[in-house]
Amino acid sequence: MDEKELMGKMKISKAVMKMAVPSVISSLVTVVYNMADTFFVGQTGDSLQVAAVSLTNPIFILLMAFANMLGMGGSAVLSMALGAQNKKRTANASAFVTYASLMIGVVFTAVLLLFMDPILRIFGADAQTYEFAAGYTFHISYGAPFIIWSAAASFIVRAEGASKEAMIGSMIGTIANIVLDPIFISVLDQGTAGAAIATTIGNILASIYYLWYFLKKSRVLSISPKDMKIREGIFIKTCSSGLPTAIFSALMSVSTIVLNQFLVEYGNDPVAAIGIVFKANMFITFLQMGIANGIQPLLGYNYGSGNMERFRGIESYTKKCCVIAGIAATILFFVFREPIIRLFISDKDVIGYGVKMLVAYMLSGPVIGILFVNMNCMQSVGHAFPATVLSVLRQGILLIPLLYLLKALFGLNGVILGQSITDYAAVILSLFLWRGIRKNLEKELAPKV
Repeated sequence: MDEKELMGKMKISKAVMKMAVPSVISSLVTVVYNMADTFFVGQTGDSLQVAAVSLTNPIFILLMAFANMLGMGGSAVLSMALGAQNKKRTANASAFVTYASLMIGVVFTAVLLLFMDPILRIFGADAQTYEFAAGYTFHISYGAPFIIWSAAASFIVRAEGASKEAMIGSMIGTIANIVLDPIFISVLDQGTAGAAIATTIGNILASIYYLWYFLKKSRVLSISPKDMKIREGIFIKTCSSGLPTAIFSALMSVSTIVLNQFLVEYGNDPVAAIGIVFKANMFITFLQMGIANGIQPLLGYNYGSGNMERFRGIESYTKKCCVIAGIAATILFFVFREPIIRLFISDKDVIGYGVKMLVAYMLSGPVIGILFVNMNCMQSVGHAFPATVLSVLRQGILLIPLLYLLKALFGLNGVILGQSITDYAAVILSLFLWRGIRKNLEKELAPKV
């Protein structure tokens, strides 16, 4: 199908579905990917190993922070370049994302291997969980370059309009992880270390697929060293456009560390429970995030071509889809909240904590997609700063102090409500911020339409 037809002319509902459905599938595949380790480790029946995986989760989130910054930022730059018919810039953007991902991944590998002990202590690992956490961290460390690039590459491939191919890459890694997890964890008796080995191999295979796509299938993407440029705004535009998503992920890691430190005061069972809840609740969050991320190329293309009427139509339709999907998923999770936790582990104490925590985390499920759409709209029109503010509020400036306050006032019950309260505040603020930005943009473009 012609790129101009899909991005600029196709009926909005059809274009959104065509771009969003593969993105949603990729996002849910990512959820399954993340659930797999916790699920198969949980089948060992050892709550300490589940707690260890939960404690090391901030590492994976940090890797995703950089992957999302480069992927979302590169996608925004690439989408606008496609809208402006600038093939040279698309090659520059894709090459920059590739080499920046690999370099950052190598730095992560070195840091995790050299400073593993203090890092795990900060994360809340104790005498009971340390060895399990260390085994997981060691094997995830050398997979860092592949984890970052495979995730970032999926955004770049999708920005070209190849949503199906981006989805295939994600599925390759996920299927490999699901197949290898039980082999390494149970058959070879590697426990948490086996989960990390499976994750790393899955990302290596996904990286190989994206390498093949870049070299053999893409018409505009490049991994040639000569196209790797940081000038002409490539570095600044990519990093600034992707910064909100990166800060969102990075501060999620920080808040997860703070949360785990609070929970470990009540024992390792609440830590194991929150790890399960965090992965389970990702389904609701990533479902809507997938819809919002999927339409980013449409937003960027139509802004780049000056078609704000179509831009607004895409925005409005996508928000309706997010709300409907969010309500349906939240109801489903509420009805089956206990079976969902039991799916991961049979420990009664962990299940008790998990059910209560899952309900608390689901409260913002119906509306969180509005936040993601508003942030993507801001990023797509080059207004990264307000989107960054929203990310900082949701996962840092507002959430972390709120966790301390709620813990002091209500103990454990207060801590687990912190995320939902913060989500609602961020959604409301995003509505006001984006409304102001959109009005100014429409005034600027009015004479040209």
